[in-house]
Amino acid sequence: MIDPRTGGGRSTASAEASVWRVVRKTSTASTNLDVLDLARLGDPGRVWVVADAQDGGRARRGRSWTSEPGNLYASALLIDPGIPEHLPELPFVAAVTAAEAVTAATGGRLSPALKWPNDLMLAGRKLAGILLETTRTPDGRIAVAVGIGINCRHHPAGTEMPATNLLIEGADLRPEVLFEALRDAFARRVAEWDGGRGFPAIRSAWLERAVGIGTTIRVRLVDGEDHGIFDGIDAAGLLLLARPDGSRRKISAGDVFFPAAKDRSW
Repeated sequence: MIDPRTGGGRSTASAEASVWRVVRKTSTASTNLDVLDLARLGDPGRVWVVADAQDGGRARRGRSWTSEPGNLYASALLIDPGIPEHLPELPFVAAVTAAEAVTAATGGRLSPALKWPNDLMLAGRKLAGILLETTRTPDGRIAVAVGIGINCRHHPAGTEMPATNLLIEGADLRPEVLFEALRDAFARRVAEWDGGRGFPAIRSAWLERAVGIGTTIRVRLVDGEDHGIFDGIDAAGLLLLARPDGSRRKISAGDVFFPAAKDRSW
């Protein structure tokens, strides 16, 4: 049966996923650290580490991430997945994958939106954390850890970007059920991405779920902030910002915010 949201058959996805190994843990410091350690030991990749809980989970820029039992914590290991120029496309692969997994596992009842570059959003709140990290294998190849944490039953409180979880959004979903959907979607989308050759299809799938295109946004950068109209993403996934002075800026990394109307003094 073909899924119109993902464009692929269940049997094809399962076949792709079947070549991936799965290592399950009751608890760990970080599933990303686990797969990076595997890479440094010479693991050939195509392996998932899945944990019931983490006590050292991390988000982008070194931030911590709530890792209580009841949520999904999983990391995939890719070895030399593509040439270095295309590796920045992988966060989009991960984001599309995670969103499709939630949609599939909930039978279409919940369909997360995507905030650039890889935040899953439900009802304007953050549902998942995605973090990619790299290391080198003993023979010098590039190893990429793709960490995906999805809030099934818990979410952090008091965060700058308000968070949510699947349970309070109406889906009582066990992490292991969600992981099966994630494993299938990731295997299929990574194969489709094909080292960067298939990124146009990933970009298209990302844009279908994108939130905020055509609206005013604020982007926090390493060296300050910028604001303007979110004008989509380019062929490489860079954010296109139409600034008030008429210029157009391409942004490779930053945190996007959608200010409330009362905050838009600029």
